[in-house]
Amino acid sequence: MAEELNDRSRKILEAIIEDYIESAEPVGSRAITRRHLLSLSPASVRNVMADLEEMGFICAPHTSAGRVPTEKGYRYYIDSLLQVRQLSRSDQQRIEGNYRLKGLRVEEVLREAGKVLSSISHYTGLVLAPRLYSTVFRHIEFVRLSSGRILVVLVTQSGIVQNKLIETTEDLSQGDLEQMSNYLNQTLSGLTIQEVKTRIVDEMAQEKALYDRLMSQALQFSRQALLDEDSGQVFIEGAANMLEQPEFSNLERMKRLFLAFEQKSQLIELLDKSHKAIGVQIFIGSETEYSEIEGCSLVTAAYSSRLGSIGTLGVIGPTRMPYSLVIPIVDYTARMVSKIFETDSH
Repeated sequence: MAEELNDRSRKILEAIIEDYIESAEPVGSRAITRRHLLSLSPASVRNVMADLEEMGFICAPHTSAGRVPTEKGYRYYIDSLLQVRQLSRSDQQRIEGNYRLKGLRVEEVLREAGKVLSSISHYTGLVLAPRLYSTVFRHIEFVRLSSGRILVVLVTQSGIVQNKLIETTEDLSQGDLEQMSNYLNQTLSGLTIQEVKTRIVDEMAQEKALYDRLMSQALQFSRQALLDEDSGQVFIEGAANMLEQPEFSNLERMKRLFLAFEQKSQLIELLDKSHKAIGVQIFIGSETEYSEIEGCSLVTAAYSSRLGSIGTLGVIGPTRMPYSLVIPIVDYTARMVSKIFETDSH
């Protein structure tokens, strides 16, 4: 439970955070009295700042006379003080404009979402692609590459395409493979991938499958194609924007951050955490639990299809980011991507 602050302390904490977000410089008592109409003397402001520092909401970096917010200060600000701004009409149009293009593949839609998040926020846009298990089966195709090698192409309703190479001792013609594809497409059409897995097991237990060589083989191949759960694909756009932030002028910190961008697994785990959450989620600094992205905050929102939540997108930037602007950008982009997946265009 957050500690409660009196009205004077709340106003001064808000002033410190908003000044620091804008300037990236430690904030002193004189600057607060000069820039904010608080009707308080610098001495009174200093006393309140001393209390806020003792409570852990602000701290003094090195020998500076000014103060900067701590993670605890940012968390209190977001939970209790923040007034989220309305997204400007021009920004809404920029986001919408990216989704008027018809016939884009899923990957292209998600990359565009990442680019628009990055360009409007001036930070780094992240988009986690839908996991295979959260989508609906559209069709499967078997392609003979050579004797004993078959390519399985699985396509979902949302347009995700998964390819899997399968080795077999059976020498099947392309005609055999087409028969197998037709059988599976009739049997599995309209099922979620989770339901597909169950149906395959049920069909394999049926006597007719035991006696029909092609039917049995089709079920085996499709089961193999679905064995590996996908580990997740994340699109990262605008990583270079982080170089413009003073927090990342430290070479070591910048290297750690770019390593996290390159390896992606931690970002995927973080975005996965938001997958089932409602509304915008905000992870501040060490709340992410990953030292590689120390000094960063992540603002995320899930996007959905008719099946419900299927993926996550967001913005990563310094903890000193203008949350009141970034939150509506993320929220609106998630709504736009959801609109695409909720139609039949993919």
